Amino acid sequence: MPRTVEPRVVAVPDATAAPQTDLSAYTTLRLGGPAGILTVATETDQVVDTVRNSAGKVLILAGGSNVVIGDKGFDGTVLLLRTRGVRVVEEHESSVVVRVAAGEPWDDFVAYAVERGFSGVECLSGIPGSAGATPIQNVGAYGQEVAHTIVAVHAYDRETGAIRVMPAAECGFAYRASVFKHNDRYVVLEVDFRLARSSESAPIRYAELARNLGVEVGDRVPLQLARDTVRKLREQKGMVLDPDDRDTWSVGSFFTNPVVSAAEWAALGLDAPHWPGDDGTVKIPAAWLIEHAGFAKGFAGDGVAISSKHTLALINRGPGTTEALLGLARTVRDGVRAKFGVELHPEPVLINCAL
Repeated sequence: MPRTVEPRVVAVPDATAAPQTDLSAYTTLRLGGPAGILTVATETDQVVDTVRNSAGKVLILAGGSNVVIGDKGFDGTVLLLRTRGVRVVEEHESSVVVRVAAGEPWDDFVAYAVERGFSGVECLSGIPGSAGATPIQNVGAYGQEVAHTIVAVHAYDRETGAIRVMPAAECGFAYRASVFKHNDRYVVLEVDFRLARSSESAPIRYAELARNLGVEVGDRVPLQLARDTVRKLREQKGMVLDPDDRDTWSVGSFFTNPVVSAAEWAALGLDAPHWPGDDGTVKIPAAWLIEHAGFAKGFAGDGVAISSKHTLALINRGPGTTEALLGLARTVRDGVRAKFGVELHPEPVLINCAL
């Protein structure tokens, strides 16, 4: 039998609340076992010092909205990132550069930008998690990605022991990916966004959003209208956190949309919605594949289920476990593979567990 180690809690001064050691308290899935050591950082230098001085493994956890933690937890140091701050660092006639602390709640930053007439992230409203997580995943929704506006990422480099300012070109942004994902070398500390000075949104690129706004793709709308409409759409799909709605106890989309070559798409012969990707590739909506493989909204496992609002969200109904959630994910993945020959890949980061 493995030896049970009681976690130690190390809180820096002025931590807003006494931390719990069960990591389920810090994930939107409300799943995850205990931490070995749990510490809270409210300042950037505390983040760097903790990572630099930790002898073993370190897990950085902020909003916990894109991570699945195993039932056994994490036996190293878990650093709860609670840094805050949003400030304009460059001003130009038609744009500004805004620097955002990694621990800043993402939707708070979007609200800040919209209220001040800064355009470029309004269609990313309602997304849970922190600003520092967005470049890691190259977060995107409704036709916008953070790669469209990020100009630099300030990161601590574990290999060199220095803080680096990495321009967007060095971040390796791709569909739901970057050099930061599945890579322990860098700890994101701050992110710089270049936003347009405008009371109107960036051109609307997503057909569903355009329909709900009553405009054509490519049109612009008032910033607040774009934000409100996106939030409404996300709420309808259970993609805005609500502690009283277990359909929102998820990591959002569990699977990424598969991207296949033009030849593979032609060979599939599917009468399915799809979008052109880079270099002639084709993106297929994972939700369509899941539904047409026989997994309807509400399809249930042991204490877990597919959301009743959105097929891509796997939810914890309350008594669930991480292993039950991953079991459901495997069932869905294998069913889609058997039906269509298309492989689904998880979008969240898996910690001490595997699909």
